[in-house]
Amino acid sequence: MADVCIDITGDVCPMTFVKVKLKLETLSAGDRLSIRMSGGETAENMPRSLREDGYRTLSLAADGDAFVLIAEK
Repeated sequence: MADVCIDITGDVCPMTFVKVKLKLETLSAGDRLSIRMSGGETAENMPRSLREDGYRTLSLAADGDAFVLIAEK
């Protein structure tokens, strides 16, 4: 379960990662963020980008026409 949720399905790269990173920066260590995003490039790149910035990807699952990623700060 996530502590905070963000929906970036209407956004495109690179703004998707910028919005997610800004949201993660407001969280405390150990907090979880649920990220609802469109598929394609965003779903492929987000886990890698988060890992490179020191965040953990706990899960990535299809949810209808979108994907939901749970990240931990």
